Amino acid sequence: MHIHLVAVGTRMPSWVAEGYQQYAKRLPRECSLQLTEIPLCKRHKSLTAAQAKQQEGQAMLAALPKDCAVVALDVQGNCWATETLAGQLRDWMGSGRDVALLVGGPDGLSQACLDRADQRWSLSALTLPHPLVRIVVAEQLYRAWTLNTGHPYHRS
Repeated sequence: MHIHLVAVGTRMPSWVAEGYQQYAKRLPRECSLQLTEIPLCKRHKSLTAAQAKQQEGQAMLAALPKDCAVVALDVQGNCWATETLAGQLRDWMGSGRDVALLVGGPDGLSQACLDRADQRWSLSALTLPHPLVRIVVAEQLYRAWTLNTGHPYHRS
């Protein structure tokens, strides 16, 4: 199974790329994490935030692998404890399907992305900077994997 992190935004600061890679490279082949970056729509006077979000959403949906389960990272989604995420990861791995995690841009995810999602996951009630979300997701997936495999990284 592959986990596809489909995120709006390119040209991240080096600390974002390094932090993300630090955890993504720790995951094994059977649970690999791959980043797909979707360019931000160019904002201009004649393009509203809603229109930009819609265009970014269309690009995200076009980037989804065929027949994958889709999880939208959304503040109104379900908050998962680490143990819950570990259970989700076990279920995803057992399904035989790839999983795509959708991270919107500064204006969030389009309604089409939210409608396509099989699940909605909230990392926090706080609004997090979108570049930071990449690192948090990679670390939490690694933590969930270590919990499932009995690795000592996670301590309750």
